[in-house]
Amino acid sequence: MNHSNDAMAVADRFIAALNVCDEKAVRNIYSPDIKIWHNFDQKLQSIDDNMKSMHYIHSRLTGLNYDVISRMAIPGGFVQQHVMRGVLPSGDIFAMPACAICQVENNQITSIDEYLDTAQARALFK
Repeated sequence: MNHSNDAMAVADRFIAALNVCDEKAVRNIYSPDIKIWHNFDQKLQSIDDNMKSMHYIHSRLTGLNYDVISRMAIPGGFVQQHVMRGVLPSGDIFAMPACAICQVENNQITSIDEYLDTAQARALFK
């Protein structure tokens, strides 16, 4: 079994589910005890709070797309650089670069450490 190929397949499914706001698919990709951490508050986010965030972002952006810039397998998972793109209600283009370090076990994501610039995210909350 090639674990790096498994992790990359999980990454592909994850981005596809995020792009269409498929909560059921995302929840199935997450392990039940996933740890979701963000650099801006350094706190762990629950799955339910993560789902609320996903729905909020989709409510604020039309044409939302996670544009994967690079992805590489690491032991036990993958690292991904992406840009979350969409159109704000004002008609302005939104683009926020981010990086995620994801651990994968048994074809599920067990942890995510996500790094993003909150200055870029402010446009979502106007």
